[in-house]
Amino acid sequence: MIHPTALIDPKAVLGKNVTVGPFCHVGPHVTLEDDVELVSHVSLAQRVHVGQGTKIFPFSAIGHLPQHRSYKGEPSWVKIGARCLIREHVTIHPGTEKGGMETLIGNDCMIMVAAHVAHDCIVGNGVLLTNNATLGGHVQVGDFANIGGMVGVHQFVRIGHGAIIGGMSGIENDVIPYGSVMGNRARLCGLNLVGLKRRGLDRQTIHELRGAYRLLFANEGTLAERIQDVSELFGSNPYVMEIITFMKADSSRSLCLPA
Repeated sequence: MIHPTALIDPKAVLGKNVTVGPFCHVGPHVTLEDDVELVSHVSLAQRVHVGQGTKIFPFSAIGHLPQHRSYKGEPSWVKIGARCLIREHVTIHPGTEKGGMETLIGNDCMIMVAAHVAHDCIVGNGVLLTNNATLGGHVQVGDFANIGGMVGVHQFVRIGHGAIIGGMSGIENDVIPYGSVMGNRARLCGLNLVGLKRRGLDRQTIHELRGAYRLLFANEGTLAERIQDVSELFGSNPYVMEIITFMKADSSRSLCLPA
């Protein structure tokens, strides 16, 4: 299943039923697990681990040197999960010493044409990164987040589980789990209700989430006071408490808030 024009380093490790198409380059210390397919013209520079069943389309460049001036050649990694779909012209850069030494992509992600994942990013499972979306260094994206086309995400931003980012938005602050944001610069404009329904949440749970959202971002009192009130009122709702935990966590960025 290896095309004769492909170049594969002797230190690369290929699993069962791997397909490497025309003019691909697979560098040293690359691992392709079972059933991985490189369609054609894919470049995996070095120290890239690709999970089972992932398919990578032409002109994607993964594992090349990160765009970070402090990078000194440290042996950092890109690790991609199982069953991902990585479309044409995607770039994914490895980690750095100032991060975690690895860039991580979860399982079942779809990364569409010309998207970019910078050094030290952590992308969860089931994430959709639409055409030309760009993640700066050290960005964290929670499971099942949906990032629209031509979105730019500032370095060190956290995007919560199940959040949705409208196309052409500029994200410079943290986005709460299940939040819906858009604009340049982006503002929080509600909850990702469509995503919540698709995930199978019942009406009562969504109703409580909406009530918690309204209280969290009301005009009365301080944010700390509102967080405490919501924790007391909705402490039994795990989805609400996931938002509270996210908001209380240490972060170098502010929260993305309603206009």
